[in-house]
Amino acid sequence: MDATTTYQHSFRVYAEDVDYMGIVYHANYLRFFERARTEMLRKNDLILSDLLKQDTLFAIYDMHIQYKAPARLDDLLTIETQVQQLGSCSFLFQQGMHNQEKKLICNAKIQVVCVNSDLKPKRFPH
Repeated sequence: MDATTTYQHSFRVYAEDVDYMGIVYHANYLRFFERARTEMLRKNDLILSDLLKQDTLFAIYDMHIQYKAPARLDDLLTIETQVQQLGSCSFLFQQGMHNQEKKLICNAKIQVVCVNSDLKPKRFPH
């Protein structure tokens, strides 16, 4: 996986994603970031269902999120994802979420560890 490449994933905010004020519920940002990371892996031929068959799973080790502005119902969001560090059994992802006006909504640094089904660290299958 190329640590210098930035991957983009865009999607629309639906009613199921927001609270009663029409603002994206804070926990949904985690789901959005997860989807973007999964799509980035898929673009690199790393399909989670295939990795599962190889006893290769991913677990979140550390996460830092900064909420900058609210995302709202019907916003078109784009998440940019980049691998900041790639270790033998971990990734450090940098992710930024922008709305259709290019306004920064939220950013995150998320460290993911590669593990087996016993939750023991496992070398990443390159």
